[in-house]
Amino acid sequence: MSVQILAEYLEYLEVEKGLSENTVDAYRRDLSDFWDFCTSKGVPNLEDVSRNNISSYILYLHEKRYSSTSIMRKIASMRGFFKWLCANDKCKTDPTLTIEQPKLPKRLPKVISVKEIEDILNQNLTCMQKVIIELLYGCGLRVSELSELDISNINIKSKYLQCLGKGSKERIVPLGSKAVAALKKYLPQREFIIKKYNLNEKHLLVTDDGREINRQDIYTFVHEQGKKIHKTISPHTLRHSFATHLLENGADLRVVQELLGHSDVSTTQLYTHISKKRLKDVYFAINNDG
Repeated sequence: MSVQILAEYLEYLEVEKGLSENTVDAYRRDLSDFWDFCTSKGVPNLEDVSRNNISSYILYLHEKRYSSTSIMRKIASMRGFFKWLCANDKCKTDPTLTIEQPKLPKRLPKVISVKEIEDILNQNLTCMQKVIIELLYGCGLRVSELSELDISNINIKSKYLQCLGKGSKERIVPLGSKAVAALKKYLPQREFIIKKYNLNEKHLLVTDDGREINRQDIYTFVHEQGKKIHKTISPHTLRHSFATHLLENGADLRVVQELLGHSDVSTTQLYTHISKKRLKDVYFAINNDG
């Protein structure tokens, strides 16, 4: 594989597909590792790569004890690359077409209880910190969606917010009464900070010294709150808990899918497994006590 062809593909990913620098670097590593393997097996050109070479590489990854997630990513990298090669007449056949993805073990997302959420909110939190919890848990936002929220995305009067999810998909999320109450307390303080530092700040979340809150700030804050309830949690734990509690209380699966911004309902269905597991745990706990 020539350096020129790889450079062209990576430029395509960055410019036309709009992938981040980190993602493009991951593709570079994956494809370079694959080609190093091919050359070690005496494959001279990209056109000479066969399905057997791909299968041998996947077996090699398993022998090296790569995780299923890593192997899936590497297969996806190869698939995207060969698809691009064929589309640009740089390769006649795609050896990845009939390659199967390894099955990932189903890991149920970690959730916490409603009481644990209340315990966090009953801590000595600032108005802004309460907004963070209410929007992660009460609205099921991703951490990136929350950190990128602008003040213009919030409509207190109509009780909804707009956020930009994965794939730049915009969605409307209703604001519950507790989220609205938290925002009403926070927004005057935010306005005071903006005026105090003469800021032209659009971001919803700003610190007392006028700095915009980022993803890492939110991760650190949520992790610290988890310690107070003796749990290791992340912002996504609150999103998982939001979905699980909705389903446990009878919410329709399709509605939860819309609220979470899932493109495929099968992703949302994972939360039904959590609800069933929690129900079994409670059932057996009660019966064992008896």
